[in-house]
Amino acid sequence: MERPRSITAFFPAYNDGGTIPSMVLTALMTLRQVTDDYEIVVVNDGSADYTAEVLDELAGRYPELRVIHHPKNRGYGGALRSGFDAATKEWLFYTDGDAQYDPRELKMLVEALKEGVDVVNGYKITRSDPISRRIIGRLYHHFVKLAFGFKLRDVDCDFRLIRRSIFDEIELESDTGTICLEMVKKFQDAGYTFAEVPVHHYHRQYGVSQFFNWQRLFRTGFQLLELWWKLVVRKEHLKNER
Repeated sequence: MERPRSITAFFPAYNDGGTIPSMVLTALMTLRQVTDDYEIVVVNDGSADYTAEVLDELAGRYPELRVIHHPKNRGYGGALRSGFDAATKEWLFYTDGDAQYDPRELKMLVEALKEGVDVVNGYKITRSDPISRRIIGRLYHHFVKLAFGFKLRDVDCDFRLIRRSIFDEIELESDTGTICLEMVKKFQDAGYTFAEVPVHHYHRQYGVSQFFNWQRLFRTGFQLLELWWKLVVRKEHLKNER
């Protein structure tokens, strides 16, 4: 195992006031076990609940925490790109602020670090969502895996440990949830090495999913088509490689 010299733990948060405090505190406890140099970054993406107030209170108590407030919601991709830009440590761990993943399982990602590994990607052991979301999620998974040529078991599992220097070479553009596909596709095509680790997925206890509504799914379909045209057909990211 390659013990990380330093880690940034990053959480995008949108209306996650009921879960983000436990995510931050659990991450703090876990980071102390795996590295001596760490920070936590939370991007509050224009939340309408009390997420901002909770985060400001936490930041006043824990100097390891930095909070970035977006005055307006920039979308999931916008929140991720903001957090990736803010990270300063050697490795970047991120997962969502809604507590559907357990930050303590970061230790499992760290254990998977071997020489030459650039990204440790979680994959859900089982998906703890209503059956309609599981069906849509399964169809989505198979479609994008075939369309984009993905090799990972679970492209859409937002529980990752990434070598931060990758973002100096790879430019991300998406402002929506399609950023996960863009990110993995660009990492894969650039030749970065992945390791995969099974992780638990839990039922959402607070808030409402921003992805699983028909209007958003319809819009996502157009965004997927646009991304497929850019990355698979035109291969624009390969033409622009430095």
